[in-house]
Amino acid sequence: MATVVPGRFAAEADQPFVVFQIGMRINKFFAVHKWVPTVLAMGPMLRSLYQHPELGFLGAETFFGLRGPVMIQYWRSFEDLERFARAKDEPHLSAWKRFNRAIGTDGSVGIWHETYMIEPGKYEAVYGNMPVFGLAAATRHVPAIGRRETARRRLGGQGEPAVATPAQSGNATPSQVVNELN
Repeated sequence: MATVVPGRFAAEADQPFVVFQIGMRINKFFAVHKWVPTVLAMGPMLRSLYQHPELGFLGAETFFGLRGPVMIQYWRSFEDLERFARAKDEPHLSAWKRFNRAIGTDGSVGIWHETYMIEPGKYEAVYGNMPVFGLAAATRHVPAIGRRETARRRLGGQGEPAVATPAQSGNATPSQVVNELN
């Protein structure tokens, strides 16, 4: 189980990155022979990605719903993501071909993905009393104080918090807080 980090934190990334959401939808629950292989295909892909950080994969979070899994992935660039998806020596291409042969357009299993290319300063993230998670796990996990205290500030603007931020015990010294505010 992940360790909860008390306090408010933000993600910090000073380079462009890609958010890639991918999932599947079980449309015919009793077509187990169709959707189980689709679910299982992600394991080898993730193993390869975590074992080879040079491929540009930064990290992922997985969620399970009633109709199937959803994964949010973080990538260094779209080019890295596309290179992995098309590489003959990586597990994605063969899984994609198998899916098209076994399921194609029969409607038993749906698959989807969305890709977002993010420039530095054009994202916002905050985590309160959470384990190191999501974008912060893929980039840098930093205290949400000073210039990172509000969503507008995290996006580069100005603005006072609508609700006072609780003091972060042990996460930042008073001089660090003062320096962040300046």
